[in-house]
Amino acid sequence: MTNHITTKWLGEMAFESNNPSGHNLKIDAGPDDGGKGEGLRPKALMLSALAGCSGLDVASLIKKMKLEVDDFSIDTIANLTDEHPKYYDSVTIEYHFYGSNLNEAKLKKAVDLSIEKYCGVMEMFRRFAELNVTLHFNK
Repeated sequence: MTNHITTKWLGEMAFESNNPSGHNLKIDAGPDDGGKGEGLRPKALMLSALAGCSGLDVASLIKKMKLEVDDFSIDTIANLTDEHPKYYDSVTIEYHFYGSNLNEAKLKKAVDLSIEKYCGVMEMFRRFAELNVTLHFNK
């Protein structure tokens, strides 16, 4: 299967990128880099893709395992190298689960399945960054 994305220059430092979902997103540099800051930053989008990919897996598994979760969020904290080309050499992925009746063992299994088996974006990140995963249960 092939993905084909078209990213069109909007002038100055702004671009618009399409997506198979039919939704477009705007990319723009910040004022420090000659842009207007009216769009998303490319490197940060990679972190959103990582969290979104794993989050979709975990949400699907929460439903499949019939787990009680009131709320769920993922924080991704990445270290950018100093030298050009700058890239993320380490990323911490924090899974935060909220609820009064959390099944910690099954939630850990859901996260493990995502990070070890299902999440392709996680596998891509593994090729260039050290990944650290933590789970937080808030009852």
